Amino acid sequence: MSVTTVRLQAEVEQHLEAIASRLHRSKGWVINQALSEYIEKQQLEQERWKQTLDAMESAAQGRVVDASEVHDWLNSWGSESEQDAPGSGK
Repeated sequence: MSVTTVRLQAEVEQHLEAIASRLHRSKGWVINQALSEYIEKQQLEQERWKQTLDAMESAAQGRVVDASEVHDWLNSWGSESEQDAPGSGK
């Protein structure tokens, strides 16, 4: 495990100490948890952005599904004749 030094604003330090005390954990543990959650969130946002760009590219290339097909599919949900997603290739 490596050591990194950060400068915290006084207010942030006070909140950090209060959280650590309430949880009966060290400040380092709280910081690690917070950073892990932040990194995971950033990775998810990056993946969503990539998916958005891919979807935009697909649409620009004309790879789209007609709205009526989507409506028919959605209306089939929960019925005995539930359909596969349009364009799913199933």
